[in-house]
Formats: sequence, C-alpha cells, structure tokens
Amino acid sequence: MAGGIEHNPETPLLLATFSGSSDSNVVYSGIGKKGTIWTAGAHIITGVIGAGVLSLSWSIAQLGWIAGPLAIILFAVVTLFATTILCDCYKSPDSLLGPTTNHSLLEAAGFYLGKKWTWLCGLLQYVSFYGTGIAYVITSATSMREIQRSNCYHKGGEKVVCQRTNNFMLIFGIIQIVTSQIPNFHNMAWLSVVAALMSFCYSFIGLGLGFSKVIDNRGIKGSIVGVPTKSAAQKIWLVFQALGDIAFAYPYSIILLEIQDTLKSPPPENQTMKKASINAIVITTFFYLCCSCFGYAAFGNDTPGNLLTGFYEPFWLVDFANACIVLHLVGGYQVYSQPVFAFVEKWATQKYPQNRFINKFYAIKLPVLPALQLNLFRLCFRTLYVISTTAIAMAFPYFNQVLGILGALNFWPMTIYFPVEMYIVQRKIGAWTRKWILLEGFSMVCLIVSLLGLIGSIEGIVKAKLA
Repeated sequence: MAGGIEHNPETPLLLATFSGSSDSNVVYSGIGKKGTIWTAGAHIITGVIGAGVLSLSWSIAQLGWIAGPLAIILFAVVTLFATTILCDCYKSPDSLLGPTTNHSLLEAAGFYLGKKWTWLCGLLQYVSFYGTGIAYVITSATSMREIQRSNCYHKGGEKVVCQRTNNFMLIFGIIQIVTSQIPNFHNMAWLSVVAALMSFCYSFIGLGLGFSKVIDNRGIKGSIVGVPTKSAAQKIWLVFQALGDIAFAYPYSIILLEIQDTLKSPPPENQTMKKASINAIVITTFFYLCCSCFGYAAFGNDTPGNLLTGFYEPFWLVDFANACIVLHLVGGYQVYSQPVFAFVEKWATQKYPQNRFINKFYAIKLPVLPALQLNLFRLCFRTLYVISTTAIAMAFPYFNQVLGILGALNFWPMTIYFPVEMYIVQRKIGAWTRKWILLEGFSMVCLIVSLLGLIGSIEGIVKAKLA
C-alpha cells in the first residue's frame, strides 16, 4: 500500500498465476503486450471458477428453483456492469501529464480517489487475501477428509462407521509452511496450468456426478421455496447466507485491471476487456447454473454445503475430484498469500534497514537442489502467518459460512463501491445529477445485499459454534 500509486513489480498480485510469467515485470512493462479478447477471457474464467462453485448447489437449495437461479443471474449482471465501468478506469485521458495507465485496482483507487482510499483499498484487499487463505485451509481439509470417507464407504458400505480425524488442516498448514519458503513459487509457469486444469477438473466432475444422480433418481428433486425450516427467521438467515456464498463466486474485480494491462492496443484495451468480460461471465454463469441446478436437482433438501461431499461412488472419481481441489488450493493459497508476504517484508526492510534479523540472508546448500537463501524474518513471519490462518480455520471450520462472509466483505467494496466512485470521478459526474443518483443508488442496493449476506453468514457461524 505504501506508494500505492506507483506500481511495485516485486509485489505480484493474482495475475502472476494466470499469466504464467516468471517475471511480473513482463505484465506491467507495457512491452510486448500480446493479450487478446481470447486470452483475457481465459484469464477471467480461470480466475473466477474455483472453490466457490462447490457451494452454489447449497445456495440454490436455500433459495429454491425460482429465486436461486435468478440470484446467480442477477449477481452476474451486477458484476458485469461493475466491471464494465471499471474497464474505463484503466486509463485517464485527462491527466495533466498525459494519459495515465492504472495497472491495478490499487493504483486506480489512488489515482482517482486519493491516498487515503489507496490505504483502504489495500487494507480490504489484503484482508480478502488473508480470509481466502482461511477458506482454502477449510476447503482443502474437507476434501482430504472426503477422500478418506469415500474409501471407507467403498470398502465397508455406507452404513459402516468410519473413523474420522481432524488432522487434515494441520497437514495442509505444514505443506503451506514449506511452500511459502520456496522462492517465486507463486510465479512458477507450471502453476497457472495446474491451477486451471485442477479447477476445471473438479468443477466438471461435480457437474457430471450431479447429472448422473438426477438420471439415477429418475426425477428432479427440490421445490420452489427451497429447503423447509422450522421458523421463518431461520429461513431468512439461510437465504442471507446463500447470497454471501453466491457473491463469493464472482471475485475477479481485484485482478481485472491487471488482466486488462496484458492486452495489446489497438483496439483500445477497455473495448477488448469489455467484450472479454461479457464472454467470460456468460460462460461462467452458464456453467454455474448447470453445476448448481444439477446438484440441487440431485439432492433436493439434502443438498450438501460442498457439492462433492454428497457423492461416494464411483469412489475413484470422487477421490480424484477432491485431490484436484487440494492440488488447486495448495497453489491458490500461495497466490493469495504472496502479496501479503511481499508487502510486509518490504515494509519491514524499509523501516529497519540495518536490522540483521530482517535483512540478512543465509545460503543453505541442499543436495541436488540449488542453494536456498534463508531469511530469518521471512521464515518466522510466513510461518506465523500460515499458523494463524490454520488456527482460525480449525476454530471455525464452517465451509459455507466462511465463504459467505468473504463473499459479502468483498462484493460491495471491491466489486461495486470503488469502480462506481472512480467512474464518477473520471467522468466528472456532478452530485445529485440523474446519472449520479442512479450510480449511487445502485451502490447502496449492493451494500444492503452485502450486509445481509454478512449478517446471515455471521449468524450461521455463531449458531454452528454454539450447536
């Protein structure tokens, strides 16, 4: 955040994974940009489709056959509108020094809204990264546990009592402690390929298993009003939580300007990006609707919070899908954590330039492998960071509720508020004009939806904790 208007290529954001580049300067240098509408669309789809798709069937189940699909479509339309106006904030033609390019959402917030908003945007961004790390610990541990359970049921049948363990979060945490020390792990070219393949694999497997179960059931389960509850209040809480989960499924505003920065010009980058966004969101939304609706049709009122936890056979395919989730999130955790590491470590280095604990590196020679540059501050901070996310995940291991909180916290400020406010400044829209009222009204409605999702998800966590 310090120096947020000046881009720092040593602080890679999410595009590092999707670009497949080992040097983030390639993305931002403005040299050799070869991106097209197709590459931008691919980056968006890769960035959007992830663990969030697993909770959508549960969200549909809470809302019912009419409100559920309609909610997904509405979130898609709102996201598309917000990203359309954000695309126009990539360049500012009215700058005194000539056209100014904003390479990231953080830079754009600083340029249009001022330094204090850069800090707020950065704070929200890093909180989002930290929260996503917690969600990934929970999701990965759930998938590991499901591999164990499906194998147990395959051997002894679904009525057998299977021994369960809660050590999977610790295992995932230990893996992350190790991978967080690997230099440039988040920028390795193969990581983007693996992440994309794993994401599509488990998503399509979930879709296929849901479709197969619907055929086996010889009917479509579910109802117009969704899962029945004992009281109207309980239903309202679950509906609010479902909105938060759906919001989590459309998270790519943070990386939109970075993707746009890879596009060649002419034609203008904002035109290409708008077309790519339309294509990508239409494809993603269609895929979401297929996964969520087939999942709800297959399980009805018994739809699980994580779609893949509802299947046990064929056990090898269920195991493979869950293994794909784990592999995807091992890399995904680092993609979201490395920007936080880079910011804290750079701040510490600038604050205490003479401190040996912070600045001194020790070369450790390893057999076969190249020498490892070990820094004690980096080792301690990154280890404590991973331990903290793992500890919070163990204290609140609630998949849908945590996703709902993250979705609600990200949706309004990052997807709606900053793009709307930057667009108003860029286009010099006067206060209380018709266009200003429409934009601010749109932002307020989205704020209310986010607050409802946040409140419902927090209530869900409290209820689960007290149960």
